[in-house]
Amino acid sequence: MKSYMAKPEEIERKWHIIDAKDKVLGRLATEVATLLRGKHKPIYTPHVDTGDFVIVINADKIRLTGKKLEQKRYRYHTGYPGGLKEVPYRRLMDKNPEKAIQLAVKGMLPKNRLGRQMLRKLRVYSGTEHRHEAQQPEVYEF
Repeated sequence: MKSYMAKPEEIERKWHIIDAKDKVLGRLATEVATLLRGKHKPIYTPHVDTGDFVIVINADKIRLTGKKLEQKRYRYHTGYPGGLKEVPYRRLMDKNPEKAIQLAVKGMLPKNRLGRQMLRKLRVYSGTEHRHEAQQPEVYEF
């Protein structure tokens, strides 16, 4: 019996909308990463992007468990010597909650061009409004 390999031209992509209100950041990110990779479909193929589009709304109402809001830090490097910067998660959530979700999902995707292609199918919004009504997204519950 031969294994099925999905071809890019025969993949049907759907749009899912996820409400992040009162959801835990890590648990939300795993569900979003699963949808973006396409692991929820029977035609999943590791080397082909079989995933769907995902819209996350209410990113500003997401939860972090424990003391992560005060203790967790987002680190990045500017590229210059001594350029390691740290931003506490409280400031990141106040200033740009969309980035917190994108970073959490990005860490759960493959670290190659396929992962970057999957991340482009993610849309994150702070409020309840989004501009993808024409795509008729389906509400995804988990």
